[in-house]
Amino acid sequence: MTDDLVSPHAEDEELDAEVSVRPRRLAEFIAQHRVRDQLELLLKGAMGREAPPDHILLSGPPGLGKTTLANIVAAELGTGIRTTSGPVIERSGDLAAILTSLAPGDVLFIDEIHRIAKPAEELLYSAMEDFRVDVVVGKGPGATAIPLDVEPFTLVGATTRAGLLSAPMRDRFGFVAHLDFYSPADLDVLLHRSARILGVPITPEGAAEIAGRSRGTPRIANRLLRRVRDYAEVRADGVVTQETAKEALRVYDVDALGLDRLDRAVLRALIETFRGGPVGLSTLAVAVGEQSDTVEEVCEPFLVRAGLLARTPRGRVATESGWLHLGKTPPSGAVQADLFARDV
Repeated sequence: MTDDLVSPHAEDEELDAEVSVRPRRLAEFIAQHRVRDQLELLLKGAMGREAPPDHILLSGPPGLGKTTLANIVAAELGTGIRTTSGPVIERSGDLAAILTSLAPGDVLFIDEIHRIAKPAEELLYSAMEDFRVDVVVGKGPGATAIPLDVEPFTLVGATTRAGLLSAPMRDRFGFVAHLDFYSPADLDVLLHRSARILGVPITPEGAAEIAGRSRGTPRIANRLLRRVRDYAEVRADGVVTQETAKEALRVYDVDALGLDRLDRAVLRALIETFRGGPVGLSTLAVAVGEQSDTVEEVCEPFLVRAGLLARTPRGRVATESGWLHLGKTPPSGAVQADLFARDV
């Protein structure tokens, strides 16, 4: 079936399924135990004082629950939430319109906050500290700054690139948390919860198989669960067992480590075309027919974390584990993953 023949409601159904399995309270949020405990103290303290909590910055790789936590903050406070993203806010006036429309105690969630335009970022400083914005009317010598009060609010910013945040912006957040990848055990618990919500019969072995291929990411785990559910309902008896999960994920090109087609293409090009490297990022991207930022931001983080690829001063290098994962014999002196492993 071609993309043109896919039901127009398919994307909405996927979104509804994703939203339905998201926890709505801190008590339901799985893993990230330290962040959850710290956030609980922050929110309960603020509610006891009947004041908005400090502004919150959540950082970490995509799919770990930053948006979910922002919605949980609003739910725990019993307030409304306005959601936007950094790239959307191009002018300070756009942000001023959002800020002046907030009700007292509302949560403003800005995803990818590191991409907010500089004029809007500077306007946000006074809003975060003094709950006031200065709107400039007119141009040139006749321009006038009109101060406008903003209702007390809590800003929740989310970023996948914390290093790109300016120091003045970062310093204005009273609570900063970094979300880590989930362990297979935590993903196992999450998958059982999602399966109950979606009405999917699943065995412990089936959940463990999916958890082990989910790259430590809840969003990926839930997506794979839905795909395995489809396979189980169409080609099996509807129960997600270990064997069913293995066959389904083989159909969807997800291997035992969680690598998908593009991940393997990058690793294969590095090993088969460039003899394990070192090779530059742009050259590697051309070899697999993708943009450099796609390879760098989508594929490399997991390949590095899994110890299959290393970033070196001379370029990307396949590790010994990378050679072995593709069933190839590594050359003598192949890079050991632990020598170049670094946080991504």
